[in-house]
Amino acid sequence: MDLIKLSRISMKHLITLHVMLDTLSVTACAERLCVSPSSVSKTLSQLRDNLNDELFYRHGNKLISTPLARRLGPTVHQMISDMNQIMTKEAFQPEVYEGSFSLAMRESTFELIAGGLYAHVLKKAPNVRFDIWSKDSIGFDGLTKGMLDFVILPHDLSQPPLVQNNLVWQTLFTDEMVCLMAHDHPLADKELTIENYLNYGHISIFDNDLSVPFFEMQLTQQHHKRKVVVNVADFGGAATMCHNSDLLFTCSKRWASNALKSKALVAKPLPFNYGKVAYSLVWHQPSMNDPAVRWLHQQILLLCGVEDKSAEID
Repeated sequence: MDLIKLSRISMKHLITLHVMLDTLSVTACAERLCVSPSSVSKTLSQLRDNLNDELFYRHGNKLISTPLARRLGPTVHQMISDMNQIMTKEAFQPEVYEGSFSLAMRESTFELIAGGLYAHVLKKAPNVRFDIWSKDSIGFDGLTKGMLDFVILPHDLSQPPLVQNNLVWQTLFTDEMVCLMAHDHPLADKELTIENYLNYGHISIFDNDLSVPFFEMQLTQQHHKRKVVVNVADFGGAATMCHNSDLLFTCSKRWASNALKSKALVAKPLPFNYGKVAYSLVWHQPSMNDPAVRWLHQQILLLCGVEDKSAEID
């Protein structure tokens, strides 16, 4: 262990690296740390010399982090969280907290959870700020890099996601799946059978972080592979395409109940065994060292009706 070399790296260097990995901007980093851009540049220069790595380089108008910087991200985040826990001796006080929380979720999850969550949290922490990202723009790697506190998303319970990189999954609520179609669809007034379900084209949702949905595997094994004609990034776009075509869209019943209010759509039960689906909360285990993150975790559980004996919802 080279103690002399380690002594040249301070928390200031680690915090600057942490924020730079999040912002990829010297100016934004300086604003968040309440220092000048030249101070950030000086700190990064010192860290580059000590680590013998460029850390960030410019490509066009953007700053890109080097492989070493990205690899250090989760470790640095953990070190900062541990130090924060040591320095935070008093209990978390939401009424005076002025920090921010970062979450990523699908559009379907946003409509079901985000509004109620923000209203509930704002009552207890009036000065808090939320940064809510689309899961397509920041996925699970955002948790391990410290860019996100939580991800909330729907998935198959029958095929639980792989546990990796210290990611923890917790079910918020279970759901059913239904098939949506336009109100004037040829099947709107008929019973949905497996034959006519497979005879029509389908709309599917992209998700690079999850494996092939269990219901797709189940359908293929028991009957036949469905014909996906269109892949889209969000549920709203899928509902719009469904409304304006004869394509079918398979989705969660909870989200479908919202879509039926705004679109002239018809929902029918799926004509095959598709397993079980759920909406889950995902986080990076080391992040729970932060009292603020633990508090938000508790609020999400309470809002979704997950039993938590340590607190009560107001």
